[in-house]
Amino acid sequence: MEILRVFNNNVVLAKDGDGEVILTGRGLGFQAKPGQTVDPAKVVRRFVPTDGRDPDHLAQMVADVPPEMIRMIGEAMRDAGLPESEIDSPTLVLALSDHINGAIQRLAKGIEVTYPLVGEISNLYPQEYERGRALLAAINRRLGAPTLPKGEETALAMHLVNAGFATGDLSYTYTMTGVIQQMIDIIESAYGVKLDQGSVNVGRFITHLRYLFVRIHQHRQLADEPEPVVNAIRGSYPDALKCARTIAAVLELRLDADITDDEIAYLALHVARVAKNAQEDAAAQESAA
Repeated sequence: MEILRVFNNNVVLAKDGDGEVILTGRGLGFQAKPGQTVDPAKVVRRFVPTDGRDPDHLAQMVADVPPEMIRMIGEAMRDAGLPESEIDSPTLVLALSDHINGAIQRLAKGIEVTYPLVGEISNLYPQEYERGRALLAAINRRLGAPTLPKGEETALAMHLVNAGFATGDLSYTYTMTGVIQQMIDIIESAYGVKLDQGSVNVGRFITHLRYLFVRIHQHRQLADEPEPVVNAIRGSYPDALKCARTIAAVLELRLDADITDDEIAYLALHVARVAKNAQEDAAAQESAA
């Protein structure tokens, strides 16, 4: 591999075959110059830019985080049982490393941080929240005393959720969380029910919403679905369609994106299902009382 750019003593951008990779390792960039061959014995980790990300920008992110922190986070992710897709994601590893590096610095200075939407995150993203808890425990085992405080698992969970959008900016994920809660409120108001956010049925609904957010974010909304199917949904669930249109209006305001008619139709189908299940659960509870 040939060095293309040196960012600091520990981070270089290199040519590997037809692509570019970011390499980290103690002393890897010390006195190195573009055109020189990389010393493979010094390479600790490789980051391959994905999702069209600029290699220079990603490399600068790597350069701003101590290599020991990146290594520690990768090991902690594996110990916590995170899936390989997350462990191999350079964007996620860097985001977590940068966050934990900052959290350690805040801890040393006695600065406390309170993360918003704690209840919503644990309810709306239970899998990521549990992985965040496991990851925090794995990190604290490596840090020893003093350990990072409870509450950091919320931030870690948000990064895990955010990984699905291939962006290092958590603002979209925070917006998504607030909008999902708003959607649930709209359904509860429209149908006069209370949705159990810990139930399987609501979990499936939230999963659909998250895929919808991804399609909106990637500008790949459903737009060419079979017309008989879409018309059947509209005819079968008029109340749900009305509710879905209200939700779509909120989405358009909050996300500054037009929602297609096909997306609204499928949203109505999911609204109808989750509302029906909630009504059936309420009726069963009344009968048992």
